[in-house]
Amino acid sequence: MRILYLYCHPLAESFHAAIRDAALESLRAAGHEVDLCDLYAEGFEPILTAEMRRDYHDVTLNRKGIEGYVERLHRAEALVVQFPTWCFGFPAMLKGFFDRLFSPGITFDLSDPANVKPMLGHIRQVIGISTYGRDRWRAFVVGDPPRKMITRYLRWFVSRRARIRYLALYHMNVATEAQRKAFMVRVSAELRTLA
Repeated sequence: MRILYLYCHPLAESFHAAIRDAALESLRAAGHEVDLCDLYAEGFEPILTAEMRRDYHDVTLNRKGIEGYVERLHRAEALVVQFPTWCFGFPAMLKGFFDRLFSPGITFDLSDPANVKPMLGHIRQVIGISTYGRDRWRAFVVGDPPRKMITRYLRWFVSRRARIRYLALYHMNVATEAQRKAFMVRVSAELRTLA
């Protein structure tokens, strides 16, 4: 399976980097073709400029500067999105990725505005992997936007039969080493079920 592994964390020495490395090892050991898209390492430009916003509805112009990312997204059969939850949301870099790539003619067909159609039907699996500094109850109280982005928002764009999963380590700031290791084991085990 061709997997686009969308990774968003700025620190090479982070716990997220360790999760990523274990996840990639599991996916490659299972024989998957993995495309690691490390937004920070690749210097992805998340800002949607005034010109880009003006070109948003023009499917001949709205890919300018992101053609390679569009191609990678269109090749994927599965999407793994790994990120820390900051201020109960996506990091700005990841939000910018969605702002720029989730556009007409790229991820949805807007040729008939009354009948918008998703265009990522080739994606059969979506897995979100995140950590939170706060506990699950506080995330629930504010609506847990990252969870909803993965399990509800992305669901609309992909195959109707896609399997969607969300793995989260809440209250990471007080998590023990054993809890962190258990989360990494859980992530690796979940990724081994991709088929």
